[in-house]
Amino acid sequence: MRLTYIFHSGFVLETEHSILVFDCWMDPSDVMSGVLRSRKPLYVFSSHFHEDHFSRRIFEWRKLRSDITYILSKDILRRRKAQREEADVWLAKGGEWTDGVVRVRAAGSTDSGVSWIVETEQKRIFHAGDLNNWYARFLPDAVPGQTIYSEEFGEEIDPIAHEKQYLGELKDIRKMADRFDVAIFPVDGHIGNGYTLGGRQFIERFGVGLFVPMHFVMSGFESAWRFREFADEKGIDFWCIAREGDSIEI
Repeated sequence: MRLTYIFHSGFVLETEHSILVFDCWMDPSDVMSGVLRSRKPLYVFSSHFHEDHFSRRIFEWRKLRSDITYILSKDILRRRKAQREEADVWLAKGGEWTDGVVRVRAAGSTDSGVSWIVETEQKRIFHAGDLNNWYARFLPDAVPGQTIYSEEFGEEIDPIAHEKQYLGELKDIRKMADRFDVAIFPVDGHIGNGYTLGGRQFIERFGVGLFVPMHFVMSGFESAWRFREFADEKGIDFWCIAREGDSIEI
C-alpha cells in the first residue's frame, strides 16, 4: 500500500485493488490528477462538513470516472452541503457499511461529524477527522464545572468536560478496535501548548503501526514532526511528512 499526503487532513491510500481518498479539500501538488487516471475503484470519504475537510469539488470527479463510491458523514447532509443522492453512503457514529472490498465503521468526534475505521486488504486504518483533545492548553487553568473564554475559538469552553468527552470517544472506539496499522491524527500546533496531548492519549490506548500527523497546515510541517519523540518512546513508526504530494509505503 502507498499513502500519499494531499494537504491538511487529506490523504490518498492506494492498495492493490482500490484507492481511498480521505477529506480532500485543497490539492496544491495535484495528487488527484493521477488518482483519477487510475483504473482502480475509488472510494471517497469526508468526515464532516467543515470547509477544510469537505469540498463540493469532489463531486466533479464523477465527470471523469463512473466507479466512485462516496462515503460521507451525515452531518454534511444535515448542514445541506450536499444532496442525499450525491453520496452512495451516509454514516453517523455507530454506522457501518461494506461492499466486500472495504469495511467502514463511523466512530465519534469531539467536533463535527465522525472519525473513520476502515479495513481493506488485511489492513485497518483510522482517520480521525476532527476528533482530538482540542482545548488541551486550557487544562492547567481549568476548574471543574467552570468555563473559560477563548478568544481563539470565540466562545466559552469547558476544557475538562471536553477532555472527558474525548476520552469517552476513545473508549467507544476501543469497543470496535484496539489496534490500527495506520492512524492518521491531528497534530495541530496552531491550537497552542499541549497540541500533542490528544495524539499521546490516543497512542497510549491503542496499538498503532504507523502514526501519521495531519491538520498542521497553519503551524507547519516541523511542528508536526515534534510528535516523533512520543511515538519513538512507544515503539511506533512516525511519518515525518515533508511536503504536499509526499508518499510512504506501508
